[in-house]
This record gives sequence, C-alpha cells and structure tokens, in this order.
Amino acid sequence: MKKHLNRFGARTATAVAAMVFAAQAAWALEPFKVQDIRVEGLQRVEPGTVFASMPLRVGDDYNDDKGAAAIRALFGLGLFKDVRLEAVGGVLVVVVEERPTIADVDFVGSKEFDKDLLKKTMRDIGLTDGRPYDKALTDRAEQELKRQYINKSFYGAEVVTTVTPIERNRVNLTFSVVEGETARIKDIRIVGNKAFSESTLKGLFDQDTGGWLSWYTKSDRYARTKLNADLETLRSYYLQRGYLEFRVDSTQVAISPDKQDISITVNVTEGERFVVSSVKLEGNFLERDDEFKSLVTIRPGEPYNADQVAETTKAFADHFGNFGFAFARIEAVPEVDRENNRVALVLQADPVRRAYVRRISVTGNNRTRDEVVRREFRQYEASWYDGEKIRLSRDRVDRLGYFTEVNIETLEVPGAPDQVDLVINVAEKPTGSLQLGAGFSSAEKLSFSFAVKQENVFGSGNYLGVDLNTSKFKRTLVFSTTNPYFTPDGISRTLDLYYRTDKPYEDQGGNYELITTGGGVRFGVPFTEIDTVFFGGALEQTRIKAGTNIPAAYLAYADRYGATSTSVPLTIGWSRDSRDSALAPNVGRLQRLNTEWSVAGDSRYVRANYQYQQYVPLNKKFTLAFNGEVGLGKGMGGRPFPVFKNFYSGGLGSVRGFDQGTLGPRDVTGASLGGPKKLTFNAELIAPFPGAGNDRTLRVFTFVDVGNVYGDGEKMSLSDMRASVGVGLSWISPLGPLRLAFANPVRKYAGDRIQKLQFQIGTSF
Repeated sequence: MKKHLNRFGARTATAVAAMVFAAQAAWALEPFKVQDIRVEGLQRVEPGTVFASMPLRVGDDYNDDKGAAAIRALFGLGLFKDVRLEAVGGVLVVVVEERPTIADVDFVGSKEFDKDLLKKTMRDIGLTDGRPYDKALTDRAEQELKRQYINKSFYGAEVVTTVTPIERNRVNLTFSVVEGETARIKDIRIVGNKAFSESTLKGLFDQDTGGWLSWYTKSDRYARTKLNADLETLRSYYLQRGYLEFRVDSTQVAISPDKQDISITVNVTEGERFVVSSVKLEGNFLERDDEFKSLVTIRPGEPYNADQVAETTKAFADHFGNFGFAFARIEAVPEVDRENNRVALVLQADPVRRAYVRRISVTGNNRTRDEVVRREFRQYEASWYDGEKIRLSRDRVDRLGYFTEVNIETLEVPGAPDQVDLVINVAEKPTGSLQLGAGFSSAEKLSFSFAVKQENVFGSGNYLGVDLNTSKFKRTLVFSTTNPYFTPDGISRTLDLYYRTDKPYEDQGGNYELITTGGGVRFGVPFTEIDTVFFGGALEQTRIKAGTNIPAAYLAYADRYGATSTSVPLTIGWSRDSRDSALAPNVGRLQRLNTEWSVAGDSRYVRANYQYQQYVPLNKKFTLAFNGEVGLGKGMGGRPFPVFKNFYSGGLGSVRGFDQGTLGPRDVTGASLGGPKKLTFNAELIAPFPGAGNDRTLRVFTFVDVGNVYGDGEKMSLSDMRASVGVGLSWISPLGPLRLAFANPVRKYAGDRIQKLQFQIGTSF
C-alpha cells in the first residue's frame, strides 16, 4: 500500500510540475499575432498530429490562456514528456521532447503462463512494440500480472519490471517473475453441521486437500471462484433435503506466513428440517389449472426441496411462454410453520400480458451468414411469442456446431407493451481444421492421418472435408461434402467419394487385400424436430486382391463370382442422440439404425445394424453405461452374403480381452472370417480416477462384455457367446479420447485369440 501511495504521489507531483511549467512557459510570452508555427524536436510523430491537436492557428492572436491550452492538448496526446512554447518574431515555436517508444516486451521466469499469451495481454492494454512508454501503464500491467498469479495460488510470486533504454529513444521492457511455489489447501473444516458428517459435506467440494493425483487435477489449489461454487453446492445440498433456513454464516481463509499452506473454515447454521404440508396455486393460470398442476414436482409429505421449487417455477414460466406470455411473473411463497417444522407452498402467478415477436436479429456472427442461423428458427417474426419454439430454435442453432455460445435475449419494445424483440447472441468458434497426426493402437499398430475439414464453408453452413488415413492394416481416402439445407424445408444432401484398402491383421497372417472404391449420395429428411431419417444410394466396387495365406472362403467367392464385385446399395438410416456429451457422457441415450440393400450389380445383399446406448447417473461421481448392438446380413437373388461385407467382433468397441476382429467363424487356414450376424452387449460402471476428485477428464471403469459373430446358417445362441470382465482407464487427452482396458475372458473356447491389454485413441465405448 505504501509503495502504491508513493507511486501515486510521484505521478501527481510530476503532473503538477508539468502543468506549472506549462503555465509558466505560456505566461513568459507576450501576446502577439501568430504569423507562422514551427515544431522542433519531432522524431517519429508527424507534424500534422501536433498541428491538429493545437487550438492555435496561423493568424490567431496568442495569449496566455491559448498557450496553456495548447500545452495541455499536446500533453494529453501522451506522446511527449516535455512541451514548451517559444516566440521568434511572429513565429510560434513548439519545442517537444518525445516519450521513448517500446522496442520489445519480454517475460523472464514465467512458467505458469505462456509467453505469447502474456504478450497478447500486454498488447491489449497498450504495452507493445512501437507504442509510447507509459510508466503508469507499466505499473498497472505489473499489478495485473501479480493478480493473475494469485488467482493461480502463487501467493509468493514477485514481479519486477526493468526498463532498459536503447538507441533512437527506445526502451526494452522486461518483466522478471519469481513464481515461487503454489499455495496448497492444507485443511478444510466445516463447523456447525449436525445432520451430515463433515466428511460427507467435504466430499461435495471440488476443492480438497489433495491426493496423489493433485498434480493433474490441481484440486488442492485455492481459488475464490471455486470456493464460491463449492459453497453453492453445499447450500443446494441442504436445501434439497428440507433445510429451508440453512445459511453459511462466514468463511475464513487463512494463509501461512510462508504463503505455502491455506486453511479454509466454513461456519454454517443448518436450521430445522421442514416438510411440505401442501402446495396451492393462486393467481391467473389461464383457466388451465390442471395443466399447471401437472408441472408441479413438489409433493406434500416430502422434505422441502429448493431444486424442485425452482424447477416448478421455471416450468410454469416456460408454459406461460408457450401461450405468448413472455413476461409472466411466478413466485413461490413459503408459509413456514416453525412449531411443527412444516411449510405450505403457495405458487402465485400473474401472466401480465401477451406479446408477439416484432423483430429477430442475430449478433456475433462475423463469418456465418444470418440465413444459416435464421433457417434454424421455428419462432417467426410477426407471430405470437412461443417459448417452446424459442427453446427449440436455440437448441437447433446450438446443434449446428459453429458456435461456442448461443443465447437468446427477449427485449421489450419501448412504447409497445405487447411486442418483444429477440436478439440471438452467438460466439463463433473456428470451424476449419488442418490435422496431421500419428497414432498407435494395440490392434492397428502405427498409423498416420491427414485431414482437411471445414464445417462452415464461407459461412454458408455447408461441410467440406478430405480425410486421408493410413495404418498397417487399413488405408482410407474420403472426400465428403454436405449441404444441410439442400431444400428450403431442411432436407440435407451429402456426397461421398471413397477409396479403402483392408489387410488381414498381423495375427492372421497373409498379405492379401480388399480394395473398395465407390461414391454415393445421401439425403437427410427431418421427420420431426428430433428425428432425421437418411436415404441414399451408392455405386461401389470391391476387389479381392489375392496374396499369401488368403482364406479359402475368399478364393471360393472370387472363383465363383469373380475377384471384382460391383454393387448398387440403397441405404436408409435413423439416429437419435440425447447424450450430454459425445466424449464423456453421463446421462442420455443414443440410438442408431443403418440399413443397406444392394439392388443391382454382381453382389446382392441386405445388411442392417442397430445400436443402443444408455447412460444412467447413479450420483455425482458414478455412472452406469449400457451398450447393445445387433447386426444382420443376408444374401439375395440366390447368392450368399458377400464375405467382404461380414461383421467382425472382438477387441475394443465390442468384446474386450479377445484379439481385434477374431471372434466368430474361421477358415480352414485359421483366418477369422467374421459373419453375417453379430450380437454384442456391454455394461460399464464409470467413476472418477482415485485421487482425481470430481474431474471427469480422467476416469476408471469396470466392465462386462458379451458377444459373438455367427456364420451363415448358424443359429444365434447365447451359449456360444464369449464373455469377459475387466477394468479400464479413460482419459480425454490433448490428442483425443484414450481408452485403456485390461480384460480377462471368463467364457472362451479353444482356438480363441486372447489379448488382455488393449488401448486406442478415439473410441468412446
């Protein structure tokens, strides 16, 4: 504080001195008529900048007031550290001394923050190459840097700014940082709790005293924002269980003298536990009382639950919005009976007035065209306000994947109480990517990939992608483009061109290949707001390239029907995805159906695959996940099902513990052939990694896998299914989702290829 006051005093004294000097300099000149103006001392500043800033012009009469005003104006530019006026005859001479400019800004000793990011931050506040040096601005930057370190729990961090003059009136700024050690949470105490144990309550906090994985989770680093979030979690926990009058009395955060240890004490008052005695509705409910009563989640006889109250009031507001009442007021008034620990809840409603939408505008879309956002809206201008349509519209815009944030503001129209304007605020994210990478999996060994993708080409909402993937066993080249609004009604069109080669896995031996070349078109028709059915067709050619150890079934198919087969498959598919995350789901359901029917060409077949996933949260930490998949294929026109269209099972994504793609029928050569029938069941119990707290990027799971592949003519029997149990690790790494599984087969048969340890980057189940 003393240092800050000294700096303030120094700056004040300097400013006062400059103003006094300016006044004296102005007063020293006798009034005269300005015949010309000359500027001396300029190095980088243009003379026009000086002339434009001065209130004096050629032909004006000079006096003390105009001179002082001119000096103040030039000082106000922030470009000069000294300004004085002189008169030579009728010529006004402006003598200036420019401030030094910044040549370079550097950071020494900063490890917690990226240097380029720090330079960008400095650039935003005006400390960058070519800008005038300002001591006050430098001091502010130094304090801001210290504050950022404190937010990261570096309470002992020291920042020293060094200004080094160099040639041509320039300076180098160097921020020297001594970070020190981070302060760790040593102790968390909760005082005043009676109904629940301290360990139970502390388990709700995201901040803790640390574990052996704290270097990864950083959960033992104190942050005020995190503590506030934990206190809200604590408050919500009590209010969900009937403690209506629960409050946090105080919070003490103490830091040790060496600034290394932090102790947190939370003082609470639980109050009494209240039970809901009754729920009543009062006010105007549009003569739809029964509809609103069905939205009430609060039940008499159960403990008061603040979350249920908030959920009910929100449901009421949303339901009023469905009828055009955008400004409905809903209030939950508790009538507390402290003698009997009972509470009667009164839900008061006032619809206020009905409104219609005057105008819809879009903001924040610098690249994306307005029409790309507007065509997803189901709420239209000049129609009655409909809350359900607005929510649906927001979700549809969010699902585009072009924006990190989508918010809708409802604004009243001045002078028109029955009108509202809707403003869609979006924050765009980069939708293009250029990727070059390498990966290693237990099944495919070393692989390389290259991809160029643009999900929002020229802001039109169209997708364009080129994928190139090569591995030891598979090579893929795909060109794809999608127009999500091929028709104004929202029918999408996708064009695909692809070239794929498949080799046998190493354990199967041989060097034969399956080469597939083709192209297709697919249309997506939105039957409902949440269901889209896909129709399409393709032209495909598959060639069996003979090599060593080629399975006899492949040779027999090639001898009878030719090594090259052409097919014209028609496709139909449907999917519905309600999961909360595609990478680390906790709740929701995924259903996906794909069918393929080859109606022309050398190979005739029907192929269908259905997948069902369900995620059930048991509590904040544990999630139960189920996955089921069934595949069926059948040859048509008197021909067998093509061997190159067979389903495969075994390994990650199916039945772990068995080698990739090795379950099911085998050739006389011992090679795995797959089959036209596939059945898979998976169950997982997912939990945070021990020591990782509530972090969801690193989790462990236990699993049970059951499944098999069946040949043509074989009956799908549960007795023939393989099964395995095991444990695994999932990590959302910088390279993508990684899953590592150790499985032990509990039902296996002679000849099965076992692979207990398996891993891969990029699979989700």
